[in-house]
Amino acid sequence: MRALRILLILVVVLGGLFVIVDRVAVHFAQGQAADKLKANENLASTPDVNIKGFPFLTQVAGGSLDDVEVGIKSYDAATGDADKTIRIEDLKADMKGVSFSGDYSSATASSATGTATISYAELLKTAKPEPTEVLPGINAQVVSLADGGNGKIKVTAKVSGTVAGTIPVNRTVSVLSTVSVVNDKVEVHADSLPAVTGLSLAEDRVRTITDFQQAIDRLPGGIKLDKVEAAQDGVRITVRGSDVKLAG
Repeated sequence: MRALRILLILVVVLGGLFVIVDRVAVHFAQGQAADKLKANENLASTPDVNIKGFPFLTQVAGGSLDDVEVGIKSYDAATGDADKTIRIEDLKADMKGVSFSGDYSSATASSATGTATISYAELLKTAKPEPTEVLPGINAQVVSLADGGNGKIKVTAKVSGTVAGTIPVNRTVSVLSTVSVVNDKVEVHADSLPAVTGLSLAEDRVRTITDFQQAIDRLPGGIKLDKVEAAQDGVRITVRGSDVKLAG
């Protein structure tokens, strides 16, 4: 009986030591992975990396991690314009089936899904902020983007100028727009144009102001846009990818 008690105590002690070693190892691995991801993606701050599942050491022995969560506070994505980027905030990605090389220099997830936000102020940069002539003597300029409710974006434009050189026009008009992903780009398209005299005759010109597309390229690890929706604080994007590189 005494021997059995001693054996049980040893099992508990060894089990406790294994848990401690396992947690120390996973904490170290998370730090290393975060540092490598920061360097690979040229991030301004160190991302959060959370290796899920227990025990960690048996996953390492098998050469693959079941589930890794990555959080990036802000990321400057490419836009297709060499001189312009668009800032994506609060990118959270869930990586499944992460395999890594023997020397841990590279790691690839079999699949990944995630979410992020593009603020309306950031998206406004793509919406032709300069005044554009929509009718002779009449200019229009998008001045704000905001949540329009029910999944729509409220696009507000200032219309100004003179009609026939004598009648002054100076007013602000708004339209509700649908946001979607078209050909890997965020597309904003006005559901209908405002009922302003004369503007209906220049619908094509007006839509060069209200409607636009924004490419978002070179996201971390090669993930791609999947879905977008309007929210209170900006456009929420969903991303998805396969064979996503975390490192290497």
